[in-house]
Amino acid sequence: MLLKYKTVMMTGGASGIGRATVLMLAKEGARVLLCDTNEAGANETIKMAGGAPIEFVKLELTDGASIDACAKEALKRAGDKIDVFVNAAGWDRTQPFVEADQAFLDKVLGINLVGPVRLTRALFPALMAGGGGKIVFVASDAGRVGSLGETVYSGAKGGVIAFCKGLAREMARSNITVNCVCPGPTDTPLMAAVPDKIKDAFSKATPMHRLAQPSEIADAILFFASGHSDFVTGQVLSVSGGLTMAG
Repeated sequence: MLLKYKTVMMTGGASGIGRATVLMLAKEGARVLLCDTNEAGANETIKMAGGAPIEFVKLELTDGASIDACAKEALKRAGDKIDVFVNAAGWDRTQPFVEADQAFLDKVLGINLVGPVRLTRALFPALMAGGGGKIVFVASDAGRVGSLGETVYSGAKGGVIAFCKGLAREMARSNITVNCVCPGPTDTPLMAAVPDKIKDAFSKATPMHRLAQPSEIADAILFFASGHSDFVTGQVLSVSGGLTMAG
């Protein structure tokens, strides 16, 4: 098992890509601290894992106090040693930028950029003191090439990509790799809310002519979380069926 005896702290996990990733990490032997705002969904993920060592920790990425409390609780449970930190939580709603009000802007930026940066900062001293480890961000190809109707989300995920690269340079001296997975259109609950004509357009535009499955994104996350990527840092991996092979 690739992650036997490893402790993974992960944001997201109540559904979609996050759930698929939690289940895969647990299957590979990891103890997972599942940090999410959706306790019911997280508990369903834990149930699906069939007794694997997964623990729920409450987290609201738009709330600074919740972020600090989550970091403190996770470090307490992990004995101040987190081997892998996966930022997989995300949220968006497709709409024209002109219709984006301040509440929408705050939520998209909070969940997708500001919250992950703040949580990483809260964990930073312990991660550096741990003697090595892995950080994996789940951004989006929207952050690499832009996405119609997802302007704010694209900006937030682009920020995640840049943050990943800068952090990778700073953390290399502490033997911590920092990498980023960028999913293309993926068959998740968020995608289910997108009109069928848009989903069909995504599939037709993708050279492989389909949406990604959450488990296929989880495979990429597992690569960066495991020892197979020990000499890989600051990299951005697109998992999009060839949709964004250029750019």
